This record gives sequence, structure tokens and C-alpha cells, in this order.
Amino acid sequence: MQFNFYMNDVVKVARQEMVEAGYEQLQTPEEVDEVLKKEGTTLVMINSVCGCAGGIARPAAAYMKNYETKPDRFVTVFAGQDKEATARAREFFTGYAPSSPSFALLKDGEIKTMVERFEIEGHEPIQVVQKLEKAFDDYCKD
Repeated sequence: MQFNFYMNDVVKVARQEMVEAGYEQLQTPEEVDEVLKKEGTTLVMINSVCGCAGGIARPAAAYMKNYETKPDRFVTVFAGQDKEATARAREFFTGYAPSSPSFALLKDGEIKTMVERFEIEGHEPIQVVQKLEKAFDDYCKD
């Protein structure tokens, strides 16, 4: 029972960090469809409760809101929490295995690139930032 209270706190903090960073939470498959099918560019941060999400991915995600070149939208789904929304988002990530945390960059509803868990776990936040900056430079310029 005590573990569930702890996990609820961890999830709450993880969600709040993304909201405070300016990311829109997508919690249903319908919300995912509505946003990911839009024209333009969208960064999807697949959030999780693991240590590499809290220590690497979420700090990198927050930093990216300040980068000069950026996508039209910043959104997040929460793996293991909003399971149906996450599953629906992953349907857009053709060619990539499910991983969390991770980042997906879509343009006009089509996956362009991902930063997968293996590129996050064991790395420094700045290394993830650099991968995202390159993706933004490649796909988010007019």
C-alpha cells in the first residue's frame, strides 16, 4: 500500500515537471489523434517514472522549449500511466520499437525521427539536447 502512495507521488511530480516545462499532456487516444494529425511539427516526449526520465529526459525536454528553432507543438504521453494514449501515439512511430522515455518528432502527422531510450539512458542531458537540436534544425525550419 505504501508503495502505491510513493508511486502516485512520483507520477504526479513527473507529470507536473512536463506541464511546467510547457508540454501539453495527451491522456486519451482521441487527444493523441487530434494533435498528432495536425499540420506542422510536433515533439512528443514519452514520459516515464524511471530514473533516466527524471534525470536526463525531462531536463532535456524542458531545455528544448528555449531553443531558437522549435516545433509548432510540444506534447507528452505517459508510458505506463496513460496506456491507451501512449499506445495510440506509438502507432505514429512506425519503424521504431516502443521505448520510454523517448522523444518523437513528427511533421504533418508523419514520424521524422526519434531519440530512443538507448540514446538517453546512460547519457548526459546535454547529449540528448544536442540530438533534439539537430532534429529541430533538420525538420522545424520553414
